Amino acid sequence: MTVKPSATPHPDTLHLQRILDATHHNPFEYLGVHADSQQGPWHVRVFLPNADKVWVKADDAWQAMTLNHPQGLFLYKSATAVNTPVALKIQLHKQASSYEMFDTYSLGSTLSADDLHLFAEGKLFEAYNTLGAIPMTVNAVPGVRFAVWAPNAERVSVVGSFNQWDGRVHAMRVLGSSGVWELFIPHLTEHDLYKFEIRNREHGHVMVKADPYGKAFEARPGTANRICESHYTWQDDSWQQQRQQRDWLHAPFNCYEVHLGSWQRDHNGHFLSYRAMADALIPHLTDMGYTHIELLPIAEHPLNESWGYQVTGYFAPTQRYGNPDDLKYFIDRCHAANIGVILDWVPGHFPKDDWALARFDGTALYEHADPRLGEHMDWGTYIFNYGRNEVRCFLLSNAYYWLKEFHVDGFRVDAVASMLYLDYSRKDGEWLPNAYGGRENLDVIEFLKQLNMMVGERFPGVLTIAEESTAWPAVSRPVYAGGLGFSMKWNMGWMNDILTYMQLDPVYRQYHHNRLTFGQMYAYSENFVLPFSHDEVVHGKKSLLEKMPGDAWQKFSNLRLLQTMQMTMPGKKLNFMGNEFGQSREWSVNQSLDWHLLEASTPDHALHRGIQALNRDLNALYRQHPALHAHDFDAQGFQWIDCEDATQSILSYIRRGNDHSFVIIVLNFTPVPRHQYRLGVPQSGYYQEVLNSDAACYGGSNFGNGHGCQSDSVPWMEHPASISLNLPPLAGVILQLQ
Repeated sequence: MTVKPSATPHPDTLHLQRILDATHHNPFEYLGVHADSQQGPWHVRVFLPNADKVWVKADDAWQAMTLNHPQGLFLYKSATAVNTPVALKIQLHKQASSYEMFDTYSLGSTLSADDLHLFAEGKLFEAYNTLGAIPMTVNAVPGVRFAVWAPNAERVSVVGSFNQWDGRVHAMRVLGSSGVWELFIPHLTEHDLYKFEIRNREHGHVMVKADPYGKAFEARPGTANRICESHYTWQDDSWQQQRQQRDWLHAPFNCYEVHLGSWQRDHNGHFLSYRAMADALIPHLTDMGYTHIELLPIAEHPLNESWGYQVTGYFAPTQRYGNPDDLKYFIDRCHAANIGVILDWVPGHFPKDDWALARFDGTALYEHADPRLGEHMDWGTYIFNYGRNEVRCFLLSNAYYWLKEFHVDGFRVDAVASMLYLDYSRKDGEWLPNAYGGRENLDVIEFLKQLNMMVGERFPGVLTIAEESTAWPAVSRPVYAGGLGFSMKWNMGWMNDILTYMQLDPVYRQYHHNRLTFGQMYAYSENFVLPFSHDEVVHGKKSLLEKMPGDAWQKFSNLRLLQTMQMTMPGKKLNFMGNEFGQSREWSVNQSLDWHLLEASTPDHALHRGIQALNRDLNALYRQHPALHAHDFDAQGFQWIDCEDATQSILSYIRRGNDHSFVIIVLNFTPVPRHQYRLGVPQSGYYQEVLNSDAACYGGSNFGNGHGCQSDSVPWMEHPASISLNLPPLAGVILQLQ
């Protein structure tokens, strides 16, 4: 018995079925304007499932289109053989209203093959101008071009407030083998909301996803993107020019770390806007004398309690505080006040929210599929697949975006150690070695080098700062010298040693003196920042003030001593907000700092004001004295006078500048005043006491040396002369030769 083969469906039938089923990978093959022959008439198809009637502007008049399928396919055939029209206008009647629009599928592609090639190579640094939602004009028609990378999708649609979130209406086309889908939709304007509806080609699951390159979001708890176009005019040309010439290696860098949502709030407990923050925060920065501000992550994130480290919108400043142009205004105002802006950037992991990057096209696209490579078990997040060109392009272009479009002056790159080690926080059997059997993530190493080279070549003067807590070598050394290429690295070892030491009762400190001195053994192996960051004042760790032992007087004295040491040791500086006035309670992301502690009606307000005054004066000294900043990264700027007086818990050292200037620092870590403490000095003369952390104006006992002291011709501590000092209890003294 012979079985007759089944008839092959007509191509138009297949196209129509895919349109109706919302499975078509290129609806332009069927919808829009098509010529019947090279010289013959043309026809146009539109699919508008919510329309009652549709007309098309054709043959010099409005022509009624025929309902060709009851689900909403309309057809018009031209009777004349004229040039096939572009930018075809249609009129839609729906219920009791009608309106005109241009047909989406009569407009061509605007993405270049060069951009797609560079994207596939991981080298399209301005990918945010190719992918995402880009307002533009095509064939004199204004609208928005959408593009998204989803290589494992069977169909991708733009859904939004403009099409009732119906994935059948604006299906996109895939561009060759690039995995990039594109569609230009006329008439859309700023503030329209949108997402991408993605149908996976393997299992058919349909997901509705936020735009990875989206530049704005709707207000929480909504998760849709908002079409956005900047209208801001920058005023910081002089700052940008100065930054390119700045010798940051030998310049002061004193950074104030801020979480915008909890620095200060209005009288109703609501967030301050970016613009209100410019009026409130910038005067505080200038008054205190900081050179830079570091913003905890401000890319969009759904959960306040993540502090911004669970990013769902890498290209979108969080709408909590305003729109992107408002943030540009804040940064512009910082630059006008000679304050650099550092962003806390999170390329190490991303959350599992099902509407964001996670399993974006139904597969492990931005992350690794294998949890041994692709998940942070401690944090419940996914890890980027740094070996994939398009993922690397996403991250590199994100860094480029913040630098070019928002004029930021650097990045603090979060959790670098977790990126570098394949076995980071993993037990045996929970990780996979690299190709050579090692624990180093080779893809991450290459990514970080590319990042730092891109920043250095394209944005001279911009800083990259690694939060890296291990002994990985040459983190802040140039790529050409075998390093990762960062400008600086946080000195977590120093910070842990010093805070551990300072929490000891002074009677026991003599037995742990090496915690004060050990840091000098490796201080110049990297370009170090000395940080007292947000991580040290949360999760039961207490505030800096409450870490200190003793009664209230000793706590404040210890804190003043700690801050004097930080500001005079080699290394650039960073302090979290609240440290500058002695915030008492731990930081809470959901409320303002305790500014009332500085008010006269508050007990101990004079002590808190004293901490603030000390920080203001220390910041000024650090900025004004080259000896305190010119050689933060090399040994010629530092010399011990005596690092071995463990019995009395006293440290003394010299900081030197390029101009032969120097200052002497003496620190007493016990509550015992030391009378006539003899100290060797490098030159004879009169030594002025330029700062005493025990001064009455700082809330101290005012024990010290008056204006200063004259040296004696008594060699001491291998120095040709010496001075006899009164060392105040739990205090630091800074001396300068007159």
